[in-house]
Amino acid sequence: MDLLNDAARAALSAGHLAHLVTLDPDGSPQVTIVWTGIEGDEIVTGHLFASKKVRNCQRDPRVAISLETGGRNDMGLDHYLVVRGTARIQEGGAPELLQRLAEVYLGPGVTFPPMPDPPPGFVLRTTPTRVLGAGPWQAEG
Repeated sequence: MDLLNDAARAALSAGHLAHLVTLDPDGSPQVTIVWTGIEGDEIVTGHLFASKKVRNCQRDPRVAISLETGGRNDMGLDHYLVVRGTARIQEGGAPELLQRLAEVYLGPGVTFPPMPDPPPGFVLRTTPTRVLGAGPWQAEG
């Protein structure tokens, strides 16, 4: 079942910087800023190297992604989206994903990653298990 409604999908694809939370071996949170996109029912992020967040997800797939999304509710509080989910690591495909996301985050015509022959890297694919926050993605009732 897809937990992301159209508003949540739009927020995750609109170029808002997101906070990716993974779990260190001792259970403490590790937080990183990432670019996000949507592919099918998954939230995708690209990573050129086997960084701590990638290694954490290989060991423990539980993640959370949060972002401010613009807009305010009737009380004047900013909209935000939090997605809890299960991540899986896909080897390869990071440069292509990062190039696509760079068009949103940095602007049309930019080349990213800015290096010749980038490594294939990893794509972190998160399947949402719960969607929280304040905004048009809130569950009814």
